[in-house]
Amino acid sequence: MNRNPEAPESQRGQALNLEIIDDEDLAVASALLQDAVVSGPDMEWHKGRRRFVILANRFRWEAGNFGVETKREPERVRSLLVINSVLGVSFRGISQPEAGDILCVLTLTFEPAASPGGYLRFRLAGGATLRLEVECLDMIFKDVTRPYVAPSGSVPFHDA
Repeated sequence: MNRNPEAPESQRGQALNLEIIDDEDLAVASALLQDAVVSGPDMEWHKGRRRFVILANRFRWEAGNFGVETKREPERVRSLLVINSVLGVSFRGISQPEAGDILCVLTLTFEPAASPGGYLRFRLAGGATLRLEVECLDMIFKDVTRPYVAPSGSVPFHDA
């Protein structure tokens, strides 16, 4: 994973600017995207350019230590995920997302197919899935705003 040393310093830590090209990078990206929320219009497939773009409001898990003891409020940041070499896009459990749809990312995994290609699978809350067929892992993950206090004021929680 390549972290850009020239990435702008955010108000409460360094902005992320990551290149994702292997399984190890993808595991980090999946952890960072857990509980990110995305609205329908913030996802676009540029079929002619073979690129899928997601603008997400991700929870800043890496900031850690939220709570009364630390006086740190939970934070979110707008992040851009650019996925290159996309051959196909499909949704399961939802139709093509529309303007009012809000999706919550739970996990991001890669299922190998004909090497080096395969399928990127975004597991979403409510049992839905976004699946991208890709020629290879070729992604950029970048924070594009300063962190802000999470509107909910709480840390996301999941039952086991």
